Amino acid sequence: MARPPAPKLQANARYRTFHDFYPFYMTEHANPVSRRLHVIGTGLVILALVAGALVNPWFFAAAPVVGYGFAWVGHYVFEKNQPATFKYPLFSLMGDFRLFFETVSGRRKF
Repeated sequence: MARPPAPKLQANARYRTFHDFYPFYMTEHANPVSRRLHVIGTGLVILALVAGALVNPWFFAAAPVVGYGFAWVGHYVFEKNQPATFKYPLFSLMGDFRLFFETVSGRRKF
């Protein structure tokens, strides 16, 4: 059975599923430096969450600061676009983690 055509990738579209959103997410992360900053930021978020659980709960407060800090530098400095977090907070977070795991597993180039 033929697969339905891919959805049009539009910044002003309303994505209802993460499956439909992720191709758009990747167009918003076309710059390799921005993608690297996202991967580094997400890695630091994971470390901050682990440190929050094992060392000191104050690390939990650092997690969103480092994650969004790296990501937003990528968007505003390198991509010259607004993060999708403002319109799709959950899908964007899911995209950040998918991008991170695709990269560290070698499925996506760093």
